[in-house]
Amino acid sequence: MSEVDIILLSAKVALAAILFALPPAFAVAWLLARRRFAGRGLLQALVTLPLVLPPVATGYGLLLLFGGQGPLGRLMENFLGLTFAFRWTGAALAAGVMAFPLLVRPIRLSLEAVDRGLEDAAATLGARRVTVFFTVTLPLALPGLVAGAVLGFAKALGEFGATITFVSNIPGETQTLSLAIYALLQSPGAEPAALRLILVSVLLALGAVLVSEWAGRLVRRGSDGRA
Repeated sequence: MSEVDIILLSAKVALAAILFALPPAFAVAWLLARRRFAGRGLLQALVTLPLVLPPVATGYGLLLLFGGQGPLGRLMENFLGLTFAFRWTGAALAAGVMAFPLLVRPIRLSLEAVDRGLEDAAATLGARRVTVFFTVTLPLALPGLVAGAVLGFAKALGEFGATITFVSNIPGETQTLSLAIYALLQSPGAEPAALRLILVSVLLALGAVLVSEWAGRLVRRGSDGRA
């Protein structure tokens, strides 16, 4: 498997992970930012869990739930035709779960920074809730959504522990950048190829952090402008 193929597979897995994780991440961020309810602290703790659990433990949990014999795995395969164990879709699932906290936090902060007065004004003028959301709330929260998506994408690109535990390291199917680097470092004479992939990983991660910081500045600037 060529280095270009590894990078393309990693990009596909990371993109699928973010597309999978973004809608529930936005929903959870909305609940945490806009609602007060019993169990809110527990929900926040569950969201943070993938960051503090050993990634291998997360991967094993995914294997138990979404593996070929797991309850959710059988359900998804029977009704949707989706197979996760030892497939790139499983790598995307693992990456999405590990990136989930990095999606929720900036989206939540961005939603908290939205001026509720603007939403109330739009509603007073006759706009429906859906219209207010798409014309006022979502555009104002967009920098946080972008920051979360970019950080999550970078995290998904570099995910290792949960992925290798859940879907193994299969060239051409689940061997993403981090798994390929690990395999190359175990092979005598493959250090130059590993270093090239490490450099690609560093550049991608650095670019993601810079874009996230830029989006974060937009959120703070908008918040300061309304203060």
